[in-house]
Amino acid sequence: MGRSGRSAVLNHLPSLIKKNNIDFTVINAENATSGMGLNVKHAKELLDVGADCITLGDHAFDQKEMLSFIEEESRILRPLNFSKTAPGRGSRVYSDKRGRKILVSQVLGQVFMKRPFDDPFSEIDGILRKNILGGGVQASLIDIHCEATSEKMALGHFCDGRVSAVIGTHTHVPTSDAMILPKGTAYQSDAGMCGSFNSIIGMDKSEPLRRFITGMPKERFMPADGEGTICGAIIETDDKSGLANSIEMLRLGGCLSST
Repeated sequence: MGRSGRSAVLNHLPSLIKKNNIDFTVINAENATSGMGLNVKHAKELLDVGADCITLGDHAFDQKEMLSFIEEESRILRPLNFSKTAPGRGSRVYSDKRGRKILVSQVLGQVFMKRPFDDPFSEIDGILRKNILGGGVQASLIDIHCEATSEKMALGHFCDGRVSAVIGTHTHVPTSDAMILPKGTAYQSDAGMCGSFNSIIGMDKSEPLRRFITGMPKERFMPADGEGTICGAIIETDDKSGLANSIEMLRLGGCLSST
């Protein structure tokens, strides 16, 4: 989320990967550039420090240069159900550091979103039927980008046993419900943002507060510039089945530094 979140990731991701022996790293970066989208410069910076895949979201193309760059850079995904005519792809198989095949997919939810999107359940079902966990792919991650926790949980149970993990993004607030579902899929409703938590979901507090109090906008939202907290999840999978052995919530620095 903005410069604060980018700086936290750029400064800490390489050591996090080394310390935790992480084989594959996915970053949702749809708010990395001024809180609205992702530009080419910032995408390259995140990829250079260790991101193996970058997912976007409903702000996928707020930075117009992403319309062409996403066609050039296979490590960036936009949501599967964003638009039939959108550039780029919403799902792709990658290789991790040990040569295992990793499927990463992203879908947008429909509930409480500002515009209607295609059905995420049928979109992801088609992908999973072609990429069987423990068969063609050794691990599989879904980024469910939406507002409603109920919709995220529904997709988690819909995909339980078919993917390694379903991780929610979009609301910027980390949820304390990291778990392994009954059939072996790791799940968390929202991984939370990387950004300043001395904010209103990553934005400087003044303008959001004014709008809530008066009902009237005055200025554009600006990302908060306080020290960034890294939020995410670390998932360990079984090499044979591809299902999750464990999921651990990650929070580092920023708002936690004084505790």
